[in-house]
Amino acid sequence: MLLAIMVIGAILSGCSGSDKASSDGKVELTFMFRGNPQELEAYKATVKRYEEANKDVKVTMVQTAPDQYDTKLKSAIAGRKIPDVFFYNPAQVKAYVNSGVLLDITEQVEGSTDVKIDDIWEAGVNKYRFDGETLGQGAIYGLPKDLGPFALGYNKTMFEEAGIPLPDKDKPYTWDQFIDVAKQLTKDNDGDGKMDQYGTGFNVNWALQPFVWSNGADWINEEGTKVTIDDPKFIEALQFFVDQQNKYQITPSIGDAQTLDTYQRWLKGQLAFFPVGPWDMAAFKEQLKFEYDLLPWPAGSTGESSAWVGSLGIGVGATTKHAKEAAELAMYLSADQEGQQALVDAQVQLPNSVEVADTWAADTSIKPDNKQEFLDIINDYGRGFPAEKTYTAEWYDEFFKNIQPVLDGKTSVEDYVKEAQPKMQKLLDAAIEQDKQASKK
Repeated sequence: MLLAIMVIGAILSGCSGSDKASSDGKVELTFMFRGNPQELEAYKATVKRYEEANKDVKVTMVQTAPDQYDTKLKSAIAGRKIPDVFFYNPAQVKAYVNSGVLLDITEQVEGSTDVKIDDIWEAGVNKYRFDGETLGQGAIYGLPKDLGPFALGYNKTMFEEAGIPLPDKDKPYTWDQFIDVAKQLTKDNDGDGKMDQYGTGFNVNWALQPFVWSNGADWINEEGTKVTIDDPKFIEALQFFVDQQNKYQITPSIGDAQTLDTYQRWLKGQLAFFPVGPWDMAAFKEQLKFEYDLLPWPAGSTGESSAWVGSLGIGVGATTKHAKEAAELAMYLSADQEGQQALVDAQVQLPNSVEVADTWAADTSIKPDNKQEFLDIINDYGRGFPAEKTYTAEWYDEFFKNIQPVLDGKTSVEDYVKEAQPKMQKLLDAAIEQDKQASKK
């Protein structure tokens, strides 16, 4: 952690909280961001376009791998070296506003001639509004980098070669139907006793939510005060997820996954179903040797599909000495037509403009064909992560810390939730108390 603070501090020193201009008289901004390789290249190119259009601004880009980003950002904040512009998680809005990390950019956004706030996804903008008490209302403390609906993809070529009817893009499988199809597509093709392809390959951190929600359960109650993983419907959904590996054997075991992880198996055409986000499209365009498309997630007892909609915000550091230029860069990356088009053309996200998104979804030259599924998740049945409604996310993260023995069938679902629920509740209670204390300041 000390090394991380020193490294980030060295990179960011003088770029945030400083009113010094560069040697050539330009305003210097620091932009801290993360993403997969395709996203990083797209954002670097977009920032260069911004610099070309704004000759008096120089942007220093600090990029990190996704799994290292939060740690490095927190280190920078702890060292009071807050970047001028940076990505952040919507679950951090309350804490970052209360601790003086984020700048209120409402005036810049609403006064901009280049940004049409009414044309940006309302659900995206609202993730970064906070009036001091209620999230989703009041001042704007960032704009969405994007909205990231997490859809379910399927290997269309595999279906066709097996003679299995393609999924209905408008009607989800039931859980039983999903298992049946996945079993048909789990095969030992060369007869060596080892499976060459599997039905699924889901990561519990990112793919359990659709099963829980479609079964009428959740991690937390509507009021955000009680952890509800001991709900029988939650237990049923988690058991169904676990059974995919241990009972139905339609997903690689932990040992198989260590040999070749599920993402690589999907790229190699060895999985029938795999989650897909808009950020994957560029990589899939380059690497997939098969046709794929999107379908709704399987529906549990509610009879309705569910999915999550992720997002990252583009915020402006409260300590910046160049609030005008920093806000303009954030707006360019999120909502400016030129900036947005460059990112959409790079196929690393869907458009933030509602109007442009409809045209984009109908464009058959951009794969997959059923991009409308992304928009349906945003408009109809997607939801944010459970931790977005609480002051901190530690209680939610606790659920996943020791879940591997459950997935491997070594610990029962019932025993796990019985043990985890009070631990999570204690952390949630602490978050609620933190929220109360911060609100009094």
